[in-house]
Amino acid sequence: MSQIYAVSAAPHIKQKISVSSVMWQVALALTPALLAAVVFFGIRSLELTIYGILAAVITEALFQKIRQVPITVTDGSAVVTGMLISFNLNVASPWWLPVAGSVFAITIGKQIFGGLGHNPMNPALLGRAFLVASWPTLTTAGWTASAPFKNLFEGSINGLKNLPSNIPDVITSATPLGVAKALRDPAIISRDMAETVMNKLADMDTIRHLFWGNIGGCIGEVSAGLLLLGAAYLAYKHIIEWRIPVSYIATVFVLIYVFGGINGLFSASILLPVFHIFAGGLILGAFFMATDMVTSPVTKRGRYIFGIGCGIITVVIRLVGGYPEGVSYSILLMNIAVPLIDKYTVPKPFGEVRS
Repeated sequence: MSQIYAVSAAPHIKQKISVSSVMWQVALALTPALLAAVVFFGIRSLELTIYGILAAVITEALFQKIRQVPITVTDGSAVVTGMLISFNLNVASPWWLPVAGSVFAITIGKQIFGGLGHNPMNPALLGRAFLVASWPTLTTAGWTASAPFKNLFEGSINGLKNLPSNIPDVITSATPLGVAKALRDPAIISRDMAETVMNKLADMDTIRHLFWGNIGGCIGEVSAGLLLLGAAYLAYKHIIEWRIPVSYIATVFVLIYVFGGINGLFSASILLPVFHIFAGGLILGAFFMATDMVTSPVTKRGRYIFGIGCGIITVVIRLVGGYPEGVSYSILLMNIAVPLIDKYTVPKPFGEVRS
């Protein structure tokens, strides 16, 4: 006789929903962004995603065969892991990179703990962290930028005077967040000039390109608009819950507005936080990774704490850390804190006297 366990704080509302239906709907929600990546970056985006999916599915089946447990690759969880691994890679990555990431994510991030539901951290993010630590050059450099993105920034800096000769290369060959990171380095550009270029970076034209996908970066960063479309579908189906992504994004917005300016507190344009929300992997991470049912808090207060913690760590890494992006590491670190968050945010049972 099968048993159904509730994974949320009481009261429990039961639905006829299965792991398989949830995972395949998540894969469906990610598909529009994948199609956008094919449009902007070419068929190579689809090829890398297929490599990641196949590696994840085959690894899970082999590992379960070795463990002599039922093979559950048809539930779609390995497919989602493979997709997310590939979404965190540059389209110019070699074919074996998503394969290596998926193998690590499934074995070390998932199956070694007992399979789906027992993993303490998001497997796809753990796989990405492994790739960044093992092949940092392949995972953090050599980005492919769409032509509209390059033309946008080349045009935006042509009228600037006394610009260091290395700035055009920095701007047209990096991700948007990489550009923002470079502008905070006084060894590259003066503070006054950095502020001028930053204002060019965070204007409505740039925001529009970030929203639709005319940018450089990972496969999964290509179109914030289509990622939000997929997230809206999952929210409509009650597969993801709004507290984590909203608190996450709101925290990033507030902190970037306060600390993100070149010339001290509150010196940032109001569009700079919007730039940070649409640039990089924040939308992908907030809606598709931080909301993972297994590795996120089950209490409502805990979800706020989780989202705020992710936002704080992301901003710290983006502004003062060694990497231009901090989404993956922020979610992984908060994954580790989930048991503690749940412990101290469990609501009192109805009728119990507060101490």
